[in-house]
Amino acid sequence: MTTTETPAPPPAGSGAATPKDAPAGGPRPARKEGTTLNVFSHGVLVLWAVMVALPLVWAVMASFKDDAAIFGSPWSLPDRLRFDNWSRAWSQAHMSDYFLNTALVVGGSLIGTLVLGSMAAYVLARFDFPGNRFVYYLFVGGMSFPIMLALVPLFYVVDNMGLLNTIHGLILVYIAYSLPFTVFFLTAFFRTLPTSVAEAAFVDGASHSRTFFQVMLPMAKPGLISVGIFNFLGQWNQYMLPTVLNTDPDKHVLTQGLVQLAVSQGYKGDWSGLFAGLVMAMLPVLAAYIVFQRQVVTGLTAGALK
Repeated sequence: MTTTETPAPPPAGSGAATPKDAPAGGPRPARKEGTTLNVFSHGVLVLWAVMVALPLVWAVMASFKDDAAIFGSPWSLPDRLRFDNWSRAWSQAHMSDYFLNTALVVGGSLIGTLVLGSMAAYVLARFDFPGNRFVYYLFVGGMSFPIMLALVPLFYVVDNMGLLNTIHGLILVYIAYSLPFTVFFLTAFFRTLPTSVAEAAFVDGASHSRTFFQVMLPMAKPGLISVGIFNFLGQWNQYMLPTVLNTDPDKHVLTQGLVQLAVSQGYKGDWSGLFAGLVMAMLPVLAAYIVFQRQVVTGLTAGALK
């Protein structure tokens, strides 16, 4: 009879590998799942980018074609760049007037929104006084109030103040419309800034206003740029408020002008001019986002990094 001897276990500290010390295959499925998730998420992002960019690229190509090419070969590149479409939309369709009115309204309202919103947010974030949270939640509640319910009373208020069909009246309405989100965003941002800097300024004899404008406001530049971009996009594309409060054709903003251009050029069959005007309206928004993209990301993540 043959006997099989069982090998003795290695002595402790000998460094020999045991079955327990063998590398386990546990991390491999997790790594595989992570790779699958990354591929899926990147695929979704690529699909989303194509869905967003494809209509923009098609509109740009159509703005340099003639009407026959737009309908005959909509997906082909233009045989030559027809800049006369752009000049026709700029002059004959009065896009230049709409751009000027929009620049005045959005520029004035954006400056007013940032100045007033930053001052209110700084006070709510840095000072404790009776009713602080009540005022803050009033601004937060303004974000959830549907603008549709305010159009009729807002029309009569602006009309009674003599601001109907005026540029400065529309600026004031835009400021009031954008303040709730601005105060909400900047209040959280000002709370992340160090209090030691403001205390040092007070020790040096600086007043509250000087501390705010010369010390705290420059430190809040990333947040101001971020909320400024959001307000710029919202005010530039605003259509409902100017349609109700700005019925004078000579003072129409760009969104009103695009609707009027779509109606008039559609009847005329000048689709190339229509697409040229559409691309003109998109260019400032795209340029603003491309230029300030890094600052927007910095402003959104600054509160989490501090």
